[in-house]
Amino acid sequence: MFPGHSVLQVPVPPLEEFVRARTVHYDATYLSTDSAYVHAHVTALGPFASELTPDIERRVAAVAAETPAFDFVLERIGRFRDGIIHLVPEPDEPFRKLTARLAAEFPEHPPYEGRYGDVAPHLTLDLLSEDVTEASTRALLDGVLPARCRATRLDLAWYEPHATGVRRSWPLA
Repeated sequence: MFPGHSVLQVPVPPLEEFVRARTVHYDATYLSTDSAYVHAHVTALGPFASELTPDIERRVAAVAAETPAFDFVLERIGRFRDGIIHLVPEPDEPFRKLTARLAAEFPEHPPYEGRYGDVAPHLTLDLLSEDVTEASTRALLDGVLPARCRATRLDLAWYEPHATGVRRSWPLA
């Protein structure tokens, strides 16, 4: 996590209960009291600008207005080399296109600071440990998966201990 930063993200309400509980488990200072904020999300671009200027707001709004709302399913669990257990949205192409549009519009904010060659869309669930495995995570999600979801908005979320929340939202076309 990049403390004191913003992220453009697509909220995923069907996974909110699970992700909110994991947020409390790992660091309750990031638990948001903002009713508009959805902890469960797929990152579109982050970290992002620390200030929302009228120009940035206009440019994000234009990208959102050009991006049709889309359906996706979350069922397949994956794991990154660093131990992050996540869900893979299927199809992932709409997320890849959204990230590419945002990265082209804001080249000064490359996805994940340019740390990864292929930015794989995902919804973070947990972190591999002695007590947490892909199997244990899947068991905790029994009855939740598959989650049929619809991306309808793009949120600018701010992450900071005791101050996490939504700064602005834009509807997708």
